[in-house]
Amino acid sequence: MKIGIVCYPTFGGSGVVATELGMALADKGHEVHFITYNQPVRLDFISHHLHFHQVILEEYPLFQYQPYELALSSKMVEIVEKHQLEVLHVHYAIPHAYAAYMAKQMLKEKGIEIKVVTTLHGTDITLVGSHPTYKTAVEFSINNSDVVTAVSNNLKETTNRLFNIKNDIKVIYNFIDIEKYDKAQHQECKRLALAKPEERILTHVSNFRPVKRVEDVIKIFYEINKEIPSKLLLIGDGPDRLKAENLANKLKISDAVLFLGNSTEVAKILCYSDVFLLPSQTESFGLAALEAMAAETAVISTNTGGLPEVNIHGQTGFLSNLGDVNDMAKNAISILKDDVILARFKSNAKKHAKKFSIDNILPVYEEIYTSCYKTIAK
Repeated sequence: MKIGIVCYPTFGGSGVVATELGMALADKGHEVHFITYNQPVRLDFISHHLHFHQVILEEYPLFQYQPYELALSSKMVEIVEKHQLEVLHVHYAIPHAYAAYMAKQMLKEKGIEIKVVTTLHGTDITLVGSHPTYKTAVEFSINNSDVVTAVSNNLKETTNRLFNIKNDIKVIYNFIDIEKYDKAQHQECKRLALAKPEERILTHVSNFRPVKRVEDVIKIFYEINKEIPSKLLLIGDGPDRLKAENLANKLKISDAVLFLGNSTEVAKILCYSDVFLLPSQTESFGLAALEAMAAETAVISTNTGGLPEVNIHGQTGFLSNLGDVNDMAKNAISILKDDVILARFKSNAKKHAKKFSIDNILPVYEEIYTSCYKTIAK
């Protein structure tokens, strides 16, 4: 099939999932066209099956802020026409679902029918979409999509609670390429370059926004480090990085905390890890936790949003209430203090992560695309 994918091309979960999905579809012989303002960060190749089309924003003095959704919808029309796309799969409700609706209407004027699949990822619903400024447009866009999916049962329930949704929402979990993490583990893991043999390694991956509560990561590690020789690897960047650095300095643990910045080699970095920390205010799914589990890493997280659907309490790690730094530290120490216990949690995490393999999830999306195409064919 010929599929257009629209996403944010950043290190955030929605962009990562959309990119991995597109590459997997291309591997299976589908023709995939990414339509966005920059090449997605995880899009590591372009082929005759995989294409990238940049949305250009023209400077015009009348506009204080360039109207991206207009440029995006126009670009969608152009690419659908030129390449005869059959389905547009948009990730994130704002502004992608709205722009896709406008593109669909413009194409209809030209006698072209295109189906729109909208995947809801979380903050597009919980933090932004429910705001009065956007709520009406988001609700309209969801209800006028041909198929709507959400990445967790929790997000589906939240969407139905916050909006008057007439469409059925299908839950399709986020996924990972297990093989990629297997390869990273089997390669030489130069753990000694980062920590002494007796030290445990903890990690955190995020965009360092306030919702990720990176200062809580530092506080949790501070308590762990008092009990167990350890290092903390922080992967990512964002507005709260400086706060985290300042807190680490204040607590006098900066020598044990390594800020590694953004990376496209997360799988290789996670191979060092024993425990992953994710004390987020909310996670619609928790892709970072799943990536850690695929790298055979136990997870300490909050119990918010969709995290309990990913991190199984007492098996793959532990869940705590939001802000309960002491409980999260205590749970991490209970895993890290004993080699046998740690090995069991790491093994359980890896085993559970395999349920979210792209090999299991990809056919579900393919079935949705096929059903859309059959509707057009009729």
